[in-house]
Amino acid sequence: MKHYYLIVDTETTKRGTVADFGAVLITRQGEIVERFGAMVLNHFGSLSLFSDPTAPDSALWSEQSAKRREKNYYSMLDSGERSISSVGLINQWLAGINSRYTPVLTAYNLAFDLGKCRNTRIDLGVFAQSFCLMKAAKREIGTLADYHDFCNANGFLTAKRRDPSMTADTMAKFILGADLEDEPHTALEDAQFYEAPILHYLLADMTRKQILEAGK
Repeated sequence: MKHYYLIVDTETTKRGTVADFGAVLITRQGEIVERFGAMVLNHFGSLSLFSDPTAPDSALWSEQSAKRREKNYYSMLDSGERSISSVGLINQWLAGINSRYTPVLTAYNLAFDLGKCRNTRIDLGVFAQSFCLMKAAKREIGTLADYHDFCNANGFLTAKRRDPSMTADTMAKFILGADLEDEPHTALEDAQFYEAPILHYLLADMTRKQILEAGK
């Protein structure tokens, strides 16, 4: 019997709802079975993307960055890389995935994505099992001496305490190489190219039961 995992990622609005929803269904061997990415109707374009008014213009979550990210999303819509989907259509897709594959749900910071999806009425509650990929990665990768050496050698450290970074971007670079492009912070691409490799890495040495426990 194959085991399936659904990785969900979101980019949000200032109202705490989902503007960009992405999800990738993979096997424990890392095979991508299905993928879904869409801008959420009545949220993207109607509500401002999340930004921090106190952040400098060069910062990822600054108001200037939000304008650039919104422009990029419109370019993705124009090119066909994204479509606009209603919450109802997203929920239909999720229900179909659950019916066909019965996957384990995960996300890098699952509590965050669950909360934002709940605010948007995107129903992630259809999945019987879930775990936080970030918690599992911190416990299984973030404690490795090799990971600490990698972060110190490449300057992937927290700003205040100078501890090894525990972001999905840094974890993926540890697995795939430090020259990996920075995480774009678009939901589907983050899930597929950054979070899926982290999950695949963990599943190489962990059972389903073990990763569920590690991601509690």
